[in-house]
Amino acid sequence: MMQAAKTPVPIQPVDQAILCGPYAPPAKHWHYSKVTGEAQVIAQRRPARYWYKTKEEAAGQGVLELSEGEDDLVMVNQLREDVARWRDGKYDGATDVTRQLLRAWWREDRPRRLFYCQLEAVETVIYLSEILRSGRKPRFNPLFPLADLGKCVDPPNNPDWLPLTRLGCKMATGSGKTVVMAMLIAWAFCNRTRMPGDARFPNGVLVCCPNLTVKERLQVLRPDRADNYYEQFDIVPVAMRPSLQLGKVLVTNWHAFAPESEHVEGGKSYAVVNKGAETGDAFARRVLGDLYGRMPLMVLNDEAHHCYRPKPLEERLSGEEARDAEEEREEATVWIEGLDRINNSVPTAGGKGKAGVHMCVDLSATPFYLGGSGYVEGSPFPWLVSDFGLVDAIESGIVKIPRLPVSDTTGRPDPKYFRLWKAINEGLEPIEKEPGRAGKPKPHIVYREAEAALRQLADQWKERFDLVQKATPGQEHVPPVMIIVCDNTNIAEVFFQKLSGETVREEVRPEDVEEVLAGEEEEVEEPVRGRGKKKTQTIFGQSEIRPEFTNTAQRKHTIRIDSKLLAQAESGEGKSRQDAAEQLRQVVATVGKPGQPGEHVRCVVSVAMLTEGWDANNVTHILGIRAFGSQLLCEQVVGRGLRRMDYTPDRETGLLTAEYVDVYGIPFSVIPFKGREGKQSAPEDRPKNHVQALPERKEMELRFPVVEGYAFALLRNKVVCDVDKVERLELEPNREPTATFLLPTVGYQEGRPSLHGPFEFTSQNRDRYYREMHPQTIRFEIARRITDQLDGDPNTGQSSKKQRVMGLQARHQLFPQVLRIVEQYVASRVDFRGCHPCELGLEKYVMRLVERLGSNIMPDTTQGEPPLIPILNHCKPMGTTAEVVFKTVRPCHGTQRSHINQVVLDTDTWEAAAAFRLENLALRGIVDCYARNDHLDLVIPYEFQGVDHGYEPDFIVRLKNGLRVLLEIKGFADEQTRQKHAAARKWVTAVNNWGEQGRWEFHPCFDPQTVEAELTKLAARQI
Repeated sequence: MMQAAKTPVPIQPVDQAILCGPYAPPAKHWHYSKVTGEAQVIAQRRPARYWYKTKEEAAGQGVLELSEGEDDLVMVNQLREDVARWRDGKYDGATDVTRQLLRAWWREDRPRRLFYCQLEAVETVIYLSEILRSGRKPRFNPLFPLADLGKCVDPPNNPDWLPLTRLGCKMATGSGKTVVMAMLIAWAFCNRTRMPGDARFPNGVLVCCPNLTVKERLQVLRPDRADNYYEQFDIVPVAMRPSLQLGKVLVTNWHAFAPESEHVEGGKSYAVVNKGAETGDAFARRVLGDLYGRMPLMVLNDEAHHCYRPKPLEERLSGEEARDAEEEREEATVWIEGLDRINNSVPTAGGKGKAGVHMCVDLSATPFYLGGSGYVEGSPFPWLVSDFGLVDAIESGIVKIPRLPVSDTTGRPDPKYFRLWKAINEGLEPIEKEPGRAGKPKPHIVYREAEAALRQLADQWKERFDLVQKATPGQEHVPPVMIIVCDNTNIAEVFFQKLSGETVREEVRPEDVEEVLAGEEEEVEEPVRGRGKKKTQTIFGQSEIRPEFTNTAQRKHTIRIDSKLLAQAESGEGKSRQDAAEQLRQVVATVGKPGQPGEHVRCVVSVAMLTEGWDANNVTHILGIRAFGSQLLCEQVVGRGLRRMDYTPDRETGLLTAEYVDVYGIPFSVIPFKGREGKQSAPEDRPKNHVQALPERKEMELRFPVVEGYAFALLRNKVVCDVDKVERLELEPNREPTATFLLPTVGYQEGRPSLHGPFEFTSQNRDRYYREMHPQTIRFEIARRITDQLDGDPNTGQSSKKQRVMGLQARHQLFPQVLRIVEQYVASRVDFRGCHPCELGLEKYVMRLVERLGSNIMPDTTQGEPPLIPILNHCKPMGTTAEVVFKTVRPCHGTQRSHINQVVLDTDTWEAAAAFRLENLALRGIVDCYARNDHLDLVIPYEFQGVDHGYEPDFIVRLKNGLRVLLEIKGFADEQTRQKHAAARKWVTAVNNWGEQGRWEFHPCFDPQTVEAELTKLAARQI
């Protein structure tokens, strides 16, 4: 008896898809119940897993149906744990250069912080290369068994050839694979300079990619380029950058690996030339050029899911599926065999030779075998060692969040537009299907069934488009893009015509042209094999969907990605810049980029997946009109449209702000997504304010030193402290009670203890502590701690990072001076508020006093001591307003006398009031220019309650007299604020002593209404 078909369980949206910050290991993840479809937060990192296709008996259907299964990536999970322990152990066993680079990459004060996924991928490769593959053993018991290194060996089909070592890193599209490649190149070259004979560190790197678009973008990996990533992302400390120039990077695509014809000589083909098959040595010399003499090489394979060894197919494919599979298998074969030939092109006497490739690092968002590869579809490459996929990227905010349909007016548990292709195919008549195409619907039938979804999505696109059109001058003006992913070229053609209004006709008759109302015509001569040339006519009508998608002869708002034409351009073979193929490639590669050929594109129609190299970050809507047989395919299609427009974290949460893309027809089932109901645009869809330095205001640029700490040398052990200028210390009996009254509690009434019967009150206080502790002992202890701080840590003998004292000869000479300073401060600057003097001995007050006096004790320059000077950041010694560029959803106020175009307004209006008054002072000739310290990274180090902090003053102001003012707008001053101000004054003292950046002053203002009067007084000073 047949069972009833099971109703699919609809998955549920989540309110907040982003759970983790991008710079730390993920600590949470969403988990979907297979029973209810509901999502819950699991307070741990998601294990590395993959989804694969299985065939099982569908309940009650009597037919085989594809379903999804999942399995753990055991090797990846083991290495995650081992690499984390190696990191915690300060990278034990690594070279000094490697440790220096990793420390620099992990720094939180970097101008451009690196994502955790980038750091983990690089650490994993380095751990395997420097530690495990070199025979070293970590000091801990690793979970990853050394024997499993054999899984990273990829044997060639030729038994006489050496195998390739491959390390695979899965990284979601948009998570920064190119930066990872730059980090690995820097690691290799910088180590090679220090250890030229160490084979672990090659001085030649071959970067392989799938097409010309990616090849052009990866040129930033060449150290000799002015726009190289090593400087853009601060990958290499300044002192190490000469090491990069000693290495060599070659970027090429797999097409270069195709064997050269026997009739080619000097790049030209001759019928009379027959050189014979190209030898391995000749192949390596042709492909590698200058890299030939630098083997063994490190190979970086980008989009490496195309690089594998195909197996014979168990099932026969047909139609477009067979053609696509054959093209994919050919590409994979040429790519992998090209690397084999390079690896085996270094002969030695009496043996197979030595490897020409030290290792391959494979980077891909989807390092899995596809259908038609000969392997189980969706199974991972066995050499996968690191995993940070699309779901992880969504939960860390690194990519956009898909917004999927969650309900509709049909009342179905699974919204129609969620599984659109299935809905289109349900109930079709045989005459509505194409013969010989496996029962697929005819193109015009597909359009008929999908039109409602297309129009609804296009209306949502129009809302986003209108928001951009209304954007103010300081907001984003990049138009949103909708992409349509179709099942085949015939369907794509129908949708393209409906969207663009553009059609192409052959041998057009006058009566045909009259049918196109208000159309434009463009005549093109097209060669036809065996028939010379034929005439075609492009007719430009009106879009049937939205007028904004309409194409004209002058401007293409809707483009169709012709995969065959694009493949010709991507191969780069025999194509000039004027060819239609190359023009299409340039448009596709520059969608959303102002001033580029793809600037005005608003809609893209493609077949299957978008081409690799697609990096448009303004995609806002995606419509899938094809079958999606696996979660892998869903990820591949949507992943290319999820690149973010902005990577600025929220200052309060540390999380990246949410960006969304609306998706119809792509049925994710294991991905955190946002539900969308109704048609009203969400607040997060509005254009962000673009805050940036304006080149035309170059004369308003403000520069400042990036101070990490301070140093002074004591020649005579003479120190001084201006106690009267040190912030006062107030005891807080209202917060730290000096006595407590206790009474029995027998009940609870209205949230308070209730009493019944005669009870006695009991008082407890610190009288015993007062009797046993002497105030002089407390002052001695404070002086001792300050002396230890100046003299260095007694356990390590090192001065603190924030203040280094050099040349200290006699501690016994320093302590009495410090004690006198402590006693003077306690006598004149401590308000005991009626408390016992011994209350000062509580740790909270001792720490405050040590921090406050320690940061204000200076060398006594009147006694011949050198002054306090700043310790600058060795990677970035100077900061500048010229580097400010970020986007924000917070309100902004435009500027006139600032290098930065806008001031971001926080929760109150104080910043706006201060900016208004600074602009007014500029009109009066008192202020020259100013800048809000927002993403400027002017951070002053200080310590409070034993914890390191960073203080960011509100504004930098340059007055007409040349004085630079750190301006703080603050309504009140608590203990931590006072410590911030003390740190700012110390910063100013040290920077003024240094003298390389003019004269500075710190000025706190407790009322924005008084800013003008106070700065006017400062401007009257002589400096």
